[in-house]
Amino acid sequence: MHHDHHSIFAALSVVVAIFGSWTALDLFQRVRSHEGRERLAWLALAALVMGTSIWSMHFIAMLGFDPGSPVSYNPGLTALSFFLAVGGTAGAFFAATWRGGRWPTVIAAGVAMGLSICLMHYVGMAALETAASLGYRPPLVGLSLLIAVVAATAALFAARQERALSWRLIAAVVLGLAIVGMHYTAMTALVLTPTAGAADVLPGAPPLVLAVAVAAGTVTILFLALGASLWDQRQNLLSVLEAGGVGYWEVRLPSGAMAASRRMRELFDIGPDEPLTQRDLVDRLTEDSRAEREAMMARVLRGEGEYAAEYQVKANGRWVRINGQLARDRSGEAKKLWGVVLDVTDRHEAFTAVAQSELRQRLLINELNHRVKNTLATIQAIATLTARRAEDLPSFKAAFEARLMALSKTHNVLTAHGWERAELRPLLEGELSPYATEQVRLEGPEVWLNAEGALALGMTFHELATNAAKYGALSTADGCVHVRWEEGADGVRILWSERGGPAASAPAKTGFGSRLVKTTVEGTLRGQARFDYLPGGLQVELRFPANSERLA
Repeated sequence: MHHDHHSIFAALSVVVAIFGSWTALDLFQRVRSHEGRERLAWLALAALVMGTSIWSMHFIAMLGFDPGSPVSYNPGLTALSFFLAVGGTAGAFFAATWRGGRWPTVIAAGVAMGLSICLMHYVGMAALETAASLGYRPPLVGLSLLIAVVAATAALFAARQERALSWRLIAAVVLGLAIVGMHYTAMTALVLTPTAGAADVLPGAPPLVLAVAVAAGTVTILFLALGASLWDQRQNLLSVLEAGGVGYWEVRLPSGAMAASRRMRELFDIGPDEPLTQRDLVDRLTEDSRAEREAMMARVLRGEGEYAAEYQVKANGRWVRINGQLARDRSGEAKKLWGVVLDVTDRHEAFTAVAQSELRQRLLINELNHRVKNTLATIQAIATLTARRAEDLPSFKAAFEARLMALSKTHNVLTAHGWERAELRPLLEGELSPYATEQVRLEGPEVWLNAEGALALGMTFHELATNAAKYGALSTADGCVHVRWEEGADGVRILWSERGGPAASAPAKTGFGSRLVKTTVEGTLRGQARFDYLPGGLQVELRFPANSERLA
């Protein structure tokens, strides 16, 4: 008995097979990005789509089948054929991905899937009710089974691959054509034999009703599946951005309606449930950033480059970098601006810190240069005045070295505090350290001096200690130097008292030490120095202002 196929249904079946293969391969990629229950859910959805598309392709093609007499379909067998397609595909997909799915397992799953597809076809054919009995040519049945197994195995291997979009398109076309080829090979194996009187009894669903149901169901499932895949891809992308501290945003133009990710809202200090428009976002920027943003938008809308700028948020002081692209419609009108936002506060703080560090370094270099010049000038003055008072070269050498050591001790105290300040007590301890502890008594509160004042007092204490060792209390075993100091509203007062040594008498002419003390105290410290030559020993009183700009 002659039978025929309408070409429009054949073409539509090819489209459904390819579209279904594409959707199933796309969904299978979602499986890779999930674990646990979510992975199982995507596997089930991919299997449902693949099985449904195969089943739909079969029945859309059958709607174009013309056996030469009216046809209808048995609902029970039709439903069974659907479950065979979906169930076989689901089992094969799960087996192919179980514990990594080694290639022997994939081949076995492909064979099982091919058998279920082939069985779906012949059960679906058994659901066909017409005025003829159905028979098949065994060689072509075997060939259709082979095509089904090869197509199913290829589908599983293709689904496991993570390739480019073009590769997936080629795979979907090949798989779709293989599925269609299996169907029409099986239809070629069909042999129809007329049955007398059978044409008057044709129960079952009319072909038109079945066509509408199959088409509507298939299209709905495929588009919902693609929508779910796109939504999942978007969520995965947003999750990756969130994990990297990157925010996402979209602005509809010209309305200014805006959508923003959680990270975007955090950076701009906006609550998760607060309404958000483009104007709300702009109002949260500093005044300078708002002006820069207006200029940037104008350039982007004119087509002068992409959106890329850094702004400061007024509420929390953060700096953010915004990158975006403008989307236009076919007429060239701006429709949407979207992009990402990054927190670059650390970078701005680092730049500020570097700038401050460079400024501080320049200041330190200038200060070092100033101090080196002052130190050299002090050494020059010490050398000149020491040479004038020295009787011979050895005495000059001894006195000059001693004064340089005194200067070095003061430098050590200043270095411990970054050359910004020094305490009075360590200066005295450094100059009097060569002498017995029972011969030295220090008494006074904590008093801080700036670098210049510390250098001046360090040299002063050295001259007083040297004089006491030569002519005063430290020249005898029973002598003692008692230094007391205090700080009050009128300044700092230091009293150097010598006891137990030779009687003090005023020198016939002013020596280097006396001149140095007066010069440093009255000049550098802007204070006063008084020498009292008492029978019990020398007493020196130093006074200088504590609130001077030269003091810490």
